[in-house]
Parts: sequence; C-alpha cells; structure tokens
Amino acid sequence: MTASLLAVVPAPSPHDSGVRDIAALSARFAYVTMCLTLVWGVLSATGWIRRVTGHEALRGGHVVLAVFSLATGVVHGLSYLSLDDDSFGVFALLIPFAGGGFARHAAGVVGLELFVAVSVTAASRRGATNRRGQRFHQAGYFAVGLLAIHSWLGASANGNLATVWLGGITVLTPAVVLTLLRVLPPRALVRLGLLEGETGRAEPVRISVDGKKCHRYAICQAEAPQVFQLTRDGRLRYLRKPGAKQVPLVQAAARACPMRAIRLQGAGQ
Repeated sequence: MTASLLAVVPAPSPHDSGVRDIAALSARFAYVTMCLTLVWGVLSATGWIRRVTGHEALRGGHVVLAVFSLATGVVHGLSYLSLDDDSFGVFALLIPFAGGGFARHAAGVVGLELFVAVSVTAASRRGATNRRGQRFHQAGYFAVGLLAIHSWLGASANGNLATVWLGGITVLTPAVVLTLLRVLPPRALVRLGLLEGETGRAEPVRISVDGKKCHRYAICQAEAPQVFQLTRDGRLRYLRKPGAKQVPLVQAAARACPMRAIRLQGAGQ
C-alpha cells in the first residue's frame, strides 16, 4: 500500500494579511506620487508649464509630492517588519541582497535610499548650490527608475500585475516621456518645437539676474554653460551681452530657472 505525501502550506494569519494589505496600499500611493513628483519637477524646472498655461508652477507642489512619496515608501518598507513569519528583517530592508533577497527587493532598497538622499540634499540646499549638487539631484531619475522596476516586479510576483497595469502605465508614461525630453540637448528640443529657436538674424540680448531671487541651483549653467558659470564660492558669473548663437540657450536657461531670476531684454523678450 502506497501513501501519497501531501505538502501543506499554512494559511497566513489575519495579522499578516492585514500587514500585507497595508504594504500594498502604501506601495501604490508611493508609486503614483513618485511619478507625479518627477513630472511636476520637470515641468516646473524647465518652465514648460509657464509656456503652455501662462502661469508658473508652484515648486511647493513638487516638495509636497516628494514628501508624501517618501512617507508612503517608508511605511511600505517598515510594514514588513511587523510580519509574524519573520520573512523580512532590518538588514534585508537596509542592505541590498541581504539574506539572499531577490533582485526586486534590492532595486526597492537602493531606489528608496537614493530617493531619500536626493530629497535630504535638496531640502538642505547645500547640495543645490553648485553643479555637483545639481548632478546629484538628477540621480532622482535613476531612483525613480529603480523603484518603478521594484513596483512592477513586485506586482507580478504577488499576482497583482493585472490590477495595477492600467494605473501604472497611466502615471509612468508621462514620467518616462518627460525624463527623455529633459536629457535631450536644446537643439533637439528646438526641432521638436518645445523651445523657441533662432529665426533669421537674432536680435541682441541683454541679461540681468536678480540676486535676491537667485538660489544658485546652477540650472542656467547646465542650459547655457558658456554664458552662466557658478564659482566655487557660490557666486554666479554671467555674460551680460551673449553672442547671437547663445540666444536660444539663454532663452532656455531663463525658462528653466525655477526662481525666475533671469531677465532678458531684446530678442522678442
């Protein structure tokens, strides 16, 4: 007489089921607000909102979305520490691949930690006063990419991919498109019609910068490095009368300035 061996999988406790529900809900909120944070930041920093609507975007909205995204992301991670089955520990939530974790967990850990570092640096404004700080702030794009990978792999592993498919694509698509447009050179944006290019012979342009409004984010330097330059002591140096070839870049820098500190005279301004 042969006996069949049956593998028995214990049912999760009501406590663990509730914890995982909280983790799933906080993850969805974090995913949506993370994508919206990226979109709002690009639109406000580049001045595209002002060009389309005639109104400046409030940078406070970008900050609020970033804080909410961080808060829900931290809740998502810490909730796993409350599981009765002890499947997650502190080291697994802080160190990638700790305890033989999966790649999706590592992507979430690295992405969240990088997102926190970028946010803290931007909040202190110490890292935003030079070009190196600006480049580090742009690491937020990489953080969002890692967290998006973590979210989609997690939804697939938990059998919730069909549920979040429509919402995930809806908020992720504009974030990806704006990220690609953000890294394109100004000439490509001119060809796409997103920036005004030089038509015929450019009129002379005179630049003035309001020192009280300028926060030395160095965004203008990234757009027109031959015109604007942030020195090591935190001062902004710029050409008051740039050449004709620099006019489109200067116009792009004026639009990209989040504090609207750059004023242009001439060239249709």
